[in-house]
Amino acid sequence: MKKIQMVDLQGQYQQIKPQVDEALHSVLDSAYYVGGPDVKTFQSDLETYLGVKHVIPCANGTDALQIAMMGLGLEPGDEVITVDFTFAATVEVIALLRLTPVLVDVDAATFNMDIEALKKAITPKTKAIVPVHLFGQCANMDAVMEVAKAHNLFVIEDNAQAIGADYTSADGSVKKAGTIGNIGTTSFFPSKNLGCYGDGGAIFTNDDDLAHIIRGIVNHGMYKRYYHDVVGVNSRLDSMQAAVLRIKLPLLDGYCAARLKAATFYNDAFAASDKIITPVTSSYTTHVFHQYTLRIVGGVDRDALHQHLLDNNIPNAIYYPVPLHSQKAYVDARYKEEDFKVTNELIHTVISLPIHTELDEEQLTFITNTLLEFVSK
Repeated sequence: MKKIQMVDLQGQYQQIKPQVDEALHSVLDSAYYVGGPDVKTFQSDLETYLGVKHVIPCANGTDALQIAMMGLGLEPGDEVITVDFTFAATVEVIALLRLTPVLVDVDAATFNMDIEALKKAITPKTKAIVPVHLFGQCANMDAVMEVAKAHNLFVIEDNAQAIGADYTSADGSVKKAGTIGNIGTTSFFPSKNLGCYGDGGAIFTNDDDLAHIIRGIVNHGMYKRYYHDVVGVNSRLDSMQAAVLRIKLPLLDGYCAARLKAATFYNDAFAASDKIITPVTSSYTTHVFHQYTLRIVGGVDRDALHQHLLDNNIPNAIYYPVPLHSQKAYVDARYKEEDFKVTNELIHTVISLPIHTELDEEQLTFITNTLLEFVSK
C-alpha cells in the first residue's frame, strides 16, 4: 500500500504534469509574471464556471475577505456576524479593519451558521453577515439572505472550502457557492479543491459598481497608474499561480467527484457504528468534501483515536481544536459559553480523515478498518 497522505498534492501533480509544466514554462518564456494573459484567461474561465459577472483575483483567501469588506465601505465599529467554528482568517480580517466581530454558534448537523443564533445576534450596529461554507457544503443561504434583506445587511460568502458546490434555492434556481450574496470570496491554497502551487485567492460579485471598486483596491487603489482614487492594498494573483489554476479549473468537477466517492466509501463503512456520526449533507446543497469530518461519540476518546491513527501512519486532523471565542486574540466579555453549546461540543468530538483525489480503495479500507477497530473496543 502506498503511503497515505492527508492531501496528496504530489500524486495529483503527476496526473497533470505535462500540462502544468508547459503552462509554467510558457509564463517563464513570456516574463509576464504579474497580471499577464494567464491571469486574464483564468479570471474569464472562472467567471464562466461560476456563472458570475465579475471575478477579481487576489493574493490569497484572507486578502479576499478583507478586500470584500473594504469594498463594501464598512467602517470601524460596524458589527459583522460570522461563526465561532471556523478558521481564524474569517474573524481576523474583521478585527484588522477595526470592525466589531460578532460570533454565533453553528448547526450541529452541518457545522454551518445557526440561523436562529444569527437572528438573535443582530443589533442596530450590524452591517454584514459572513456565512462560512464549512468543509465543502453551503450554509443555508435562503435563510441568510432572508435575514439580510429584512435588516438591510450585506452578505459576504466565505467560500474558501466549498468552491464547486451547487446551492439550490427554494424557488428551484441553482447557483454556485460564493455567487449568492453581495460578494463571495475564496482561497486557492494548495490543499483546496481548486488549489494553486502557492498562495492565491479571488473575489466574486455580480455588482458592476462593487467590482469596479474592488479592482482598484487590489491594486493600490489605482484605476490609472499612479492615480490613487481609493485606499488600496497590494494583492494580486501572480501569473505562475494563474497558469496552474487555468489547467486545474476544467478538472475541478472531477476532483470533487473523486472526493465524493471517497466520502461515500467512508460513509458506508461507518454506517453501522453508533460511535461515529458521519457528515450530513443538507438537502439544498451538494458537498464537495474539502474535509471529511466525523463526530466521535459514545464515550470514545477522540484525542486517543487521533493518536492511534497517527501511530498507524494515518494522517488526520482536528478542525478546529479551539473555538474563536476562546482564542486569546478574540476573547470578548460579550461572549457567554451558553451561546456556543454546539461549538463547545464539536471541538471535543470532531476528527477529519484523509480526503483527496488520489485515495484508492486499499488505503480507504485500511483507514476505515483501523478506525472501526479502535471505536469498537
